[in-house]
Amino acid sequence: MNEVITKEEIHIENMIYEIRGKQVMLDSDLAKLYHVETKRINEAVKNNPEKFPERYSFVLSNDEKNNLWSKFSTANISNMSRVNPRVFTEQGIYMLATVLKSKVATFVNIQIMDTFVAMRHYIGNNLLEQGYINNLVLEDNQKIKKNTNDIKLLQQTFDSFKEENLENELYFNGKRYDAYSKVLDIFNEAKNELIIIDRYTDKTMLDMIKNLTCKVILITGSNTKITKLDINKYNETYNNLKIIYNDTYHDRYFIIDSNRIYHSGNSVNHIGYRKSSINILQDEKVKKTIIKDIEKILSSQEM
Repeated sequence: MNEVITKEEIHIENMIYEIRGKQVMLDSDLAKLYHVETKRINEAVKNNPEKFPERYSFVLSNDEKNNLWSKFSTANISNMSRVNPRVFTEQGIYMLATVLKSKVATFVNIQIMDTFVAMRHYIGNNLLEQGYINNLVLEDNQKIKKNTNDIKLLQQTFDSFKEENLENELYFNGKRYDAYSKVLDIFNEAKNELIIIDRYTDKTMLDMIKNLTCKVILITGSNTKITKLDINKYNETYNNLKIIYNDTYHDRYFIIDSNRIYHSGNSVNHIGYRKSSINILQDEKVKKTIIKDIEKILSSQEM
């Protein structure tokens, strides 16, 4: 598997295009890298629509498809297909790998992530002319390849955890995307109400909750990095957030529908940066104590 990925990784930079001001990859290219049929990629989106909002993945219009074909004649677009190709942003590609849950997808995703990082490092948010990108990525090739050991370590970590253990305890050491993705999954468990206790959060939190359909209550510290202007602007669009300022909590908790409680070692904006874990609380007495205290805080705000 490693040999296959090594041969293909040098071509990933040629599969990234700029459409609607975003860097994206075609469903057919991702299918080729993941060694699956293109229809499986699109089935993953169809079966998990809540995980692929338009900012993560979208279908090209006729004009966009024709424009892409005219600029890049080598683009992997089939004239035989009756539907336009689907594309994925960087976040959408990350999410796709978690849905596919294959070893190949895991290994390839690391290569794709490294390529996106290399591009951002040199060209910021603007995609430059394709030939220039190729030169930059080739110059940075040694930096990309040095992550091979991290890839092996990630695979060992994935293999060591069984599905049931992933729910109870996760241990992250620099695996920022894995931690970020797990927190998103936890947030999406909430059906009616999500309570987040995080004193030191920032606007990262707003990006993570804006697609939730439940009510969100954020209990944060008076020195939080989210400003009142951020909150007002956010609620003008999404209107699902209530914020409470309270400095009594040091630890971070995610409370799902007043029943399920997760404890996080790091604030959401730093999740996965260093060694930390996310645990589900099993002790019913501890859970009841926390929920009772939160109810008291909420009730004092309503007085």
